[in-house]
Amino acid sequence: MKYYDISSDGRRTIVLLLLAAFAIWAFALWNLRSTLGLSYHPLRFIDSLRDGIAAGYSVTQIVPALLMVVLIIATPLVVWNLCEEYAARYTPGPEGLRFDSIAITLDIPWALVTGVRRIDADSDDPSDELQLAEDLSGQIRNPVVRLLHRQGYGRRVLPIYAGVRDREELIGVIQRSTRAPTLTADADDRA
Repeated sequence: MKYYDISSDGRRTIVLLLLAAFAIWAFALWNLRSTLGLSYHPLRFIDSLRDGIAAGYSVTQIVPALLMVVLIIATPLVVWNLCEEYAARYTPGPEGLRFDSIAITLDIPWALVTGVRRIDADSDDPSDELQLAEDLSGQIRNPVVRLLHRQGYGRRVLPIYAGVRDREELIGVIQRSTRAPTLTADADDRA
């Protein structure tokens, strides 16, 4: 049975994005420390934060610090989504589509596919989403992985990444098996 995974070019792009994400995360950690005058030593962190609060932080310290906190929290979520994309594998079969990735296996019956939605059709590397009639994320056993997957894509959407090898062929197989319409992001937004 043929499967569709991320091409070598797609994997290289993901690795570069991962390196950039780690650089941003390291920058945010370093900048938060220098902005607020914190010590990251485990025994000194609380005291340095308490001293800074007692001295009073200015707006020029609080605003960049809040931005750095957002980056520190959001970057690991982006890293997870990139890792999920790196390991993605789609296997169409007579009964449905199987999606495998890191700690994720979803068996999607053809009857539950309601459409294929093209995202950013004008892009050089457009991606697509499989629209589903039901939330199938309950098939993901690990609750943390389930939460991360839902956070990244929603409950009734399965991404078909831009870097998938023979992606147009995969979409053709899905459309022939489901007779699901192809939607564009613009047409879907107007509906």
